[in-house]
Amino acid sequence: MTTIEVSTDVVCAARRTHRVLADLPVAASDRAAVTGMPSWRAEEYLAARTLVRTLLAEIGRPHDGPIANRGCGRPWIPGLPGVGISLSHSAGWVAAAVSPGRAVGVDVQTPVEVSAEVIARCCSAADAAGLAALPDSVRALEFAWIWSTQEACVKATGAGLGGLPWTVPVAPGQPGGSWNEVEWVALREHSAVPFSCAFTELGHERGNADDE
Repeated sequence: MTTIEVSTDVVCAARRTHRVLADLPVAASDRAAVTGMPSWRAEEYLAARTLVRTLLAEIGRPHDGPIANRGCGRPWIPGLPGVGISLSHSAGWVAAAVSPGRAVGVDVQTPVEVSAEVIARCCSAADAAGLAALPDSVRALEFAWIWSTQEACVKATGAGLGGLPWTVPVAPGQPGGSWNEVEWVALREHSAVPFSCAFTELGHERGNADDE
């Protein structure tokens, strides 16, 4: 597994769901938690948490106990209050980010066709016009990069969809930037599937979010 260091204390990774489950050990506490889930949901759940645990071990904070949720789903590690984690899944892919001293947000998005109305909501008029001129498959890919960044940013604050991710300014092709107190990176050089990571100082979170 290739781990990506996006800051001195933020690491993340994205991988196909089936490869995570084939190559990495699954914690007993996670297996117990998926009892009764549909098989597709259980696979996403297990793979995302397995990826989080692998990253935690890599930063010297191994954890095999339960991963808890706050509010409407934001994950956290009981017993490791200073460690930020985030996870995401999309159509056969999972992503995770961890930090020993920051709040983090991560998002992976497999490209799908989107309407002109959705693009107009998430992009400036000039950027929406530029996307409209692209071939369908290229437009879908580029919009997925934009949306993964917008989602990662609001996850880092803890606001989730309540943070209005479509208002986060991200230009087509932009590799990184900042939004309010959040720094973000679109991992274009590291991943074939759109995959972005955002981070901020612990204590800057504005609420609870569903990180999946």
